[in-house]
Amino acid sequence: MEKYVYSFNQGNKDMRELLGGKGANLCEMSNLGLPVPQGFIVTTEACNKYYDNDEELNEEIINQINEKLNELEKITGKQFGSKENPLLVSVRSGSRASMPGMMDTILNLGLNDEIVESFMPNNKRFVYDSYRRFIMMFSDVVKGYDKSKFDKVLDEIKKEKNKKSDIELDESDMKEIVNKFKTIYLDIAKEEFPQDPKIQLIEAVKAVFRSWNNERANVYRMMNNIPYSWGTAVNVQEMVYGNLNEKSGSGVAFSRNPVNGTDELYGEYLINAQGEDVVAGIRTPKSIETLKDDMPNIYEEFKNYSKVLEKHYKDMQDMEFTIEDGKLYILQTRNGKRTAKSAVKIAVDMVDEKLITKKEALLMVDPNTLEQLLHDTLNEEDLKNNKPIAQGLAASPGAGVGKVYFDSKSLSESKEKDKILVRSETSPEDISGMKISNGILTVRGGATSHAAVVARQMGVCCISGAQDIVIDEEKKQMKIKDVIINEGDYISLDGSTGNIYLGQLTTDSFKLEGDFKTFMSWTDEYSKLIVRANADTKKDAILAKELGAHGIGLVRTEHMFFDEERIFNFRKMILSDSKEEREENLKKILPYQMQDFEDLFTVMNNEKVVIRYLDPPLHEFLPKEKEEIEKLAKDLNITYDELYQRIDKLKEFNPMMGHRGVRLDITYPEIATMQTKAVIKAAINVKKKNINPHVDIMIPLTIDEKEYKYVKDIIIKEINKIFEEEKEKVEYKIGTMIEAPRAVIISDVLAKEADFFSYGTNDLTQLTFGFSRDDSPKFLNDYYDKKIFETDPFKTIDEKGVLRLVRISKEKAKLVNPNIELGVCGEHAGDKDSIYNFNKIGLDYVSCSPYRIPAARLSSAQATIKVKK
Repeated sequence: MEKYVYSFNQGNKDMRELLGGKGANLCEMSNLGLPVPQGFIVTTEACNKYYDNDEELNEEIINQINEKLNELEKITGKQFGSKENPLLVSVRSGSRASMPGMMDTILNLGLNDEIVESFMPNNKRFVYDSYRRFIMMFSDVVKGYDKSKFDKVLDEIKKEKNKKSDIELDESDMKEIVNKFKTIYLDIAKEEFPQDPKIQLIEAVKAVFRSWNNERANVYRMMNNIPYSWGTAVNVQEMVYGNLNEKSGSGVAFSRNPVNGTDELYGEYLINAQGEDVVAGIRTPKSIETLKDDMPNIYEEFKNYSKVLEKHYKDMQDMEFTIEDGKLYILQTRNGKRTAKSAVKIAVDMVDEKLITKKEALLMVDPNTLEQLLHDTLNEEDLKNNKPIAQGLAASPGAGVGKVYFDSKSLSESKEKDKILVRSETSPEDISGMKISNGILTVRGGATSHAAVVARQMGVCCISGAQDIVIDEEKKQMKIKDVIINEGDYISLDGSTGNIYLGQLTTDSFKLEGDFKTFMSWTDEYSKLIVRANADTKKDAILAKELGAHGIGLVRTEHMFFDEERIFNFRKMILSDSKEEREENLKKILPYQMQDFEDLFTVMNNEKVVIRYLDPPLHEFLPKEKEEIEKLAKDLNITYDELYQRIDKLKEFNPMMGHRGVRLDITYPEIATMQTKAVIKAAINVKKKNINPHVDIMIPLTIDEKEYKYVKDIIIKEINKIFEEEKEKVEYKIGTMIEAPRAVIISDVLAKEADFFSYGTNDLTQLTFGFSRDDSPKFLNDYYDKKIFETDPFKTIDEKGVLRLVRISKEKAKLVNPNIELGVCGEHAGDKDSIYNFNKIGLDYVSCSPYRIPAARLSSAQATIKVKK
C-alpha cells in the first residue's frame, strides 16, 4: 500500500520532493524540538494522483487522512468536531519550490454553528472572529465565490459602527458579521454552510490541490521554470490562535534583512491577529523590534530560534510565528526571498563567518536575481531638487518611474512603456500586472506583504504601507494630502528609501559594490564554461568587460548599420544594379566597420572577439517610407518607380528563412571581401598600438560544406592580400554558426573546415520546432494551458529536441576535429537551466547580452558544482 500521508515526526528537510518545502521544514523543526503545532502532510504524489483521478481524492488517500487526524487528536488532546474542546486546523499548500502567495490556504477549519455556540464561552469575540474568517476563506478558496461580497459586509459594519479596524469590532459585531456571511453563502450556494468538519477538511484538501493549477500559480511557474509535474503537498496543522487576546499575535520575520542583507532580525507582527492579517496587508503591522518592548521574553526566544534555524539550514530564514496567550509557536521556516543585493551580502558574510563554504555561497544565490543589482536609481541631483509627497516602507530597492494605474487589467492593456501599479494592497491575482511594472506602490501592508515579497523576487521597485494615500478606484485617482494624481500621471518611486515623488524623475545607472565583486570573483574559481558577451558597440563591450565577460562571443555586424547615415549607404549597396556600383558603395561602409572593430579589439585586448558576418533578413534594411525611397532614388540617379521595382524584387514571403546569412555572401561575395578587409585591417591597426587582438570570423547560417568553403576561400584570399600589403600579420580563426538542423547532421563534414562552431539556438529552436519565435506567442499559451509544454523553448533550451541536436553536432564535430571550440550565442546563453545543460554536455563557452553576464557567470559556476555533486 502506497503511503500518501505523513505525520510531522515521519519526515525531514531532505524529503521536500515528496512533502513539499513547507512540510519538510515542519518535520525538521519538530525533529529539532522547536515549538511547532503538530499536524500531517498529504504528499505531492497524492496531488498527482488527484489530477490523474479527474480531480477526486481516492478512498485510500481519504482513509489515510482520517488515520492521521485520529493521531493528531491524541497528540493534542483535542477532538475534531468536539463542541467543548475542538481541534481546529489550518490547511495550507506546500510546493517543493517556494511560491509565496500563489496557492491557497484555509484557516480555522473545523468550526460549525454548534461548536461556535459552545466553544470558549468566556471569549466569544474570538470565536465569532475565527468563524467569520473561516466562512469567508472556505467560500473563496473551496467554492470560488467572490470574496468582495464578504469584504463589503465587513466594510459596511465598520462604517456603521464608526470603526477603522477589524480589531475594534466587539463580540456582537462579529456575530452579526457571521450571520450575514452565512446568508451570503446560502444565497450563492443555495445550501447552508457545511457543518460536518470532515467534509470541510476533504473539500479543503482538494481545493489546495486545485490551486496548484490556478492562473497565478501557472504564471509564477512559467516565470520560474517550476514543472507542473511536481505538484503541491497539503499541510494540515493544529491551529494556534494569534487572535485569542491582547497577549496573542502573529508575525513574519527574517533572520537577516532581506533588503540589504544586514545581520539583524527583520519583520513585523500584529497583536490580536492571525497570520493572514500580516501578509495580506489588511492592517499595517509593527516592526519586530517593538516586540522587545511589548513581549521581551518572546522576542528573545524568537531571536534565539531564528539563529538556531539559520545555522541549521546554513541560509537566511523566513519564519512565520504565532503567539497564543503568551506562548510562542513557530509555524513555518524556509530559505527567505531576498533582493540580489541582500543575497550577495548574506553569502559573503556567511563565508566570512565560517558558516558556509564558497561553493555553498555560490549555490545560495539565484542567478536570475543578479540583474537587480544592475537596475538604475533615481538621480541624486533630482532627489535634492524634489521633495517627496509621501513616504512608505522601502520594500524592494531600485527606481520606479512611470504612469500610474490602479488595477492590473488596465496596466496590462496599456501600451505605455513605463507603468506603476498602485493598489490599496496587492493580491496574488495582480501578478500579471506586477511583472510588467516599473514599480509597485501599496497603501497598506508591510515589508513582508505579498507585494513586497513578490516585488523583491522579481527585482521590481516596491513601496508598501504608504498610509497617506487615499485611492478612489471609481474615479481612477489617488489623493496625497492636497495633491490629486489621476491614472496616467507620472510618479517616481525610490525603493531604497520609501520616498514617493510627483512627476518623472531621471535615473542613474547602477554602481557595483565590494561584496558583488568579491562574490563574482568566486565564480571564476569554479566555472568551466567561459562566459562571453554579445556586443556590437564600444559601450556594450566596456560594460561587458566591467561585468566580467571573457571576450565577445557574438558581434552582430548588421546591428552596426542602424544609424541614419550608415543605413542610407548600406541601402545604396544592397540596391545597386551592378557589382561595380556595389563595390563603390561598400567603400563608403568600410570605414564605419573598421572603426567599430578597432574599438572592440581595443576594449577586449587579449580576449577573443567573434565577428559574425552580415546576417540580416534583407527586408529589415529596405526603405519603406515614400520619402526614404525618393531620397535614395535621387542619390542612385534613377527614377522612383525603377527603385521601387528593385525593392519589390527583394521582398520575401518568409524573410527569416530567406536571403540572409551566408546566402548574402554567395550572392554578393564583395560584401564578404569588404568585411574581411575591415576586420583584418582593424586588427593590424590595433596591433601596431600594442593591443593584442584575438580575431574569430564567423560565417552565419551555413548548411553545406561547399557553401561554407566558398565564402571561407574568399575570406582567406582577402586576408593574405592584406597581409602582403601591410607587411604585418595577425592570428585568426574562421568558423560557422550552426542554426539549421541540416548543419547539425553534417557537423562532421563542416568541422573539417571550421575552427569553431557557435550554436545559434534562437534560429535552431525555430527551425527544429517549425514555428516562428515572433508568431508563436499566439498559440504557445494554449500549449502551456493544456500542459503540452511547461516552459518556453525560446527561453530555456528544449532538452528533448534542440539540446539533443547540439549534443549530436558536438559529438560529430569532435570526432574529426578534437580541438574545435564550441559555444552558444542565442538567448539561452543567459538562462541558468540552459547553461547547466550546456555545461553537462561539454561545450566550451556561452555568449549573452552584457546585462546577463553576472547571471551567466554564476550559472556556469553553479553548473560545475552541481555536476560534480
